[in-house]
Amino acid sequence: MRKKVLRTHHKKIGASPGTLVHVGERKVETVKISVFEYDAEHLTEKTPRRVEDCASCPVGPRVCWVDIAGIHQVDILEKCGGIFGLHPLVLEDILNTGHRPKFEEHDDFLFLVLKMLSLPETGTEIRVEQISLIVGRNHLVTFQEQEGDLFNGVRERLRGNRGKIRKRGADYLAYALIDAVVDGHFLILEKFGDEIERLEDELLGNPSPETLQRIHQLKREMILLRKSVWPLRELIGGLQRCESPLIAEGTGIFLRDVYDHTIQIIDTVETFRDMLAGMLDLYLSSVSNRMNEIMKVLTVIATIFIPLTFLAGVYGMNFEYLPELRWRWGYATFWVLSILCALGMLKFFRGKKWL
Repeated sequence: MRKKVLRTHHKKIGASPGTLVHVGERKVETVKISVFEYDAEHLTEKTPRRVEDCASCPVGPRVCWVDIAGIHQVDILEKCGGIFGLHPLVLEDILNTGHRPKFEEHDDFLFLVLKMLSLPETGTEIRVEQISLIVGRNHLVTFQEQEGDLFNGVRERLRGNRGKIRKRGADYLAYALIDAVVDGHFLILEKFGDEIERLEDELLGNPSPETLQRIHQLKREMILLRKSVWPLRELIGGLQRCESPLIAEGTGIFLRDVYDHTIQIIDTVETFRDMLAGMLDLYLSSVSNRMNEIMKVLTVIATIFIPLTFLAGVYGMNFEYLPELRWRWGYATFWVLSILCALGMLKFFRGKKWL
């Protein structure tokens, strides 16, 4: 996915600022729009076919959440920009899926870019999706690359009127979505923790080249996690320090809570990185010890045969006068001498505790 982003980025080279070009992988065929309008007593859920049907959201009396899944159609984003008053540079950032998480404060809205991380049911390769949030006075617009996300829990809370989410404004809804993204990191870390424990047991037992490959893969995933969560901490910290009237005073305590969660994730990621580095050293030490054991056995065998080879070489020479050749017990004496040499060297090795 990252290679495709780099390959498509050449489309923007030389273009003027604000030129709308989708940079990234197209993950859905058609764009899907869903709208939640709610207050403390009522909730309306719609799936309009055209983005023009959302024109009443910015000026409506109730909180409105517009979720757009699919950002490859530039014309739809241009219409969104006209409806919600978005600057062309903001639309350009939404279309560029290679951005790092960031927070920008504008006059009429707040702009946030997040990275939603998830794991497939089978495998441990992290999937990355960019999420862009536009937080207005009584509306929130989210741009996703595809359907299916971590926001289903927030939608169920809206439908069931659970908690405070229907009693608060768009800023609290934005917090709930950010919290869902942060909680998704914990799910990944939990699975990685189980995988690291399994690899530790494998290292202590019988490590293989596949074990080393898996350790390197986990190290790469940890780097990706780290690159995601550090800017996320800066983003949430910026929201805490933000003095915009779009962020209610009562939302600050919830932002502090999710900020603490990012600190916890960072600590866990750093711990896992140290553990993987130690596991790599342990693997190399284990392989080296196994090689040393093999070399020790071969060295002992070769050393035992050195005097035997010498004796065989002496009595294998074709000289005419070798007195022992005419002895009646010469052959037996040669074997007794060879066996005594081998036993003596074995005793010497055991005395040195080399065996």
